[in-house]
Amino acid sequence: MHNLSLLEYQKGLQNKTFSALELVECFLERINKYDSKLNSFILVCADSARAQAKQYDEMRAQNKPLPAFAGVPIAYKDNHLTAGVATTCCSKALHEFIPPYNATVVQNLQNAGFVLVGKTNMDEFAMGGSNETSYFGPCKNPWDTTRVPGGSSGGSAASVVAGLCPFTTGSDTGGSIRQPASYCGITGIKPSYGVISRYGIIAFASSLDQVGPMARSAEDCAYLLSVMASFDGANDMTSVKQDSYDYFSALGDSIKGLKIGLPEQYFGDNITAGMQSVYQKVIDTYTALGAEFVSIDLPDVKYCVPAYYTIAPCEASSNLARFDSNLYGYRAEDCQELERMYTRSRSESFGVEVQRRILTGTYALSSGYYDAYYKTAQNIRKLIRHDFNEAFAKVDLILAPSAPTTAFKLGQLSGDPITMYQQDVFTIPVNLAELPSVSVPSGFVDNLPVGMQLIGPKFSESKLLNAAHQYQSATEWHLQTPTEFN
Repeated sequence: MHNLSLLEYQKGLQNKTFSALELVECFLERINKYDSKLNSFILVCADSARAQAKQYDEMRAQNKPLPAFAGVPIAYKDNHLTAGVATTCCSKALHEFIPPYNATVVQNLQNAGFVLVGKTNMDEFAMGGSNETSYFGPCKNPWDTTRVPGGSSGGSAASVVAGLCPFTTGSDTGGSIRQPASYCGITGIKPSYGVISRYGIIAFASSLDQVGPMARSAEDCAYLLSVMASFDGANDMTSVKQDSYDYFSALGDSIKGLKIGLPEQYFGDNITAGMQSVYQKVIDTYTALGAEFVSIDLPDVKYCVPAYYTIAPCEASSNLARFDSNLYGYRAEDCQELERMYTRSRSESFGVEVQRRILTGTYALSSGYYDAYYKTAQNIRKLIRHDFNEAFAKVDLILAPSAPTTAFKLGQLSGDPITMYQQDVFTIPVNLAELPSVSVPSGFVDNLPVGMQLIGPKFSESKLLNAAHQYQSATEWHLQTPTEFN
């Protein structure tokens, strides 16, 4: 029962093949059995999940109207505010924080009947690419527990592929949905900036953050995205009103004649021979489905890492200024002076990576350096957007690797932040350009998953998800699971 699709869960509940309580119990039992090996959950909401499932079962027995997905389990990344349920961003700074309201995306999923089973592990304040900066300890990759699941949404990705929760949410500031999706062998989409409200998502870098679904298949992601997306202009000024939030009706459309761009900057020496072989098979599969490939040039993406690691820390230094221990969160003891309370509380509650980024951002925004760093990075961002606009005048979608390597060993890059930052080299340009992108399982190298990334023009989520779905209809990589967790 832990390997069904979203529509199969919906149909099974409606036909009473199984009850909502039986479904929730299935996943709670799997979490209890397996998560000690993975640490993918930092909080399990067993009692409330059972109570909500029972309520839906009673309503179903009485033939009362129910939401579309009443009784289907879901887990949220721990930077989504959940009313009455701890939201910590996996940081000591918020380790006892209980939000009084739901994030918009959480409310949308709750209104659709999804049952919260827990909050997933993540890098502290979403700052990291390996899920090793979490206050609650690192999450581990189900394919090889000596390796990272990716980050920052590592707990969400690991829990899906291990069958601990069928569907999860993640947030993506520079690749934090797509990179862990690649490392763990699942599907994850970062929508266009503004498609999903950021209200109630604890901010890392406000001009880059975007929430998205994580699941086994593109089909599941399409249905989840249709629930998660909404116009929320009253709470989020960056929310964009769409004519339709139907991302699933196009699934199954022919992709014959679809033009897919191959950027020279993303292939060649940038990836291993094993990964080159995987992507060649992806190209062969799409060619057999009728797609056409075109070489394209994205000359300015080579500047994406320094631009991103200037802009993101600058915005983080501003966003995290609110965590001063005054109104909520961790407060150092025995502080007689206000300034001493601030400095001690923040120094004791923020991890090394968070402190590094706050200091970097504060420096780049300081008098005398703003133009040299932040303004220059924003100009590079414009160039990258221009490159993509030029490319999409020639092609419909772009194919790229999701990550330069497969999952690396725990601790391997912990002392080398520069190399760690390079793991996002293929995903960062999408965030800088505010584009949608989906990572899809596409093969294995040395028994570790490899993901491909499809990138589309702004607000082309339906086309992206259909292209991913067509690939998954012709392959079975997204159905593979680690033997230990079958």
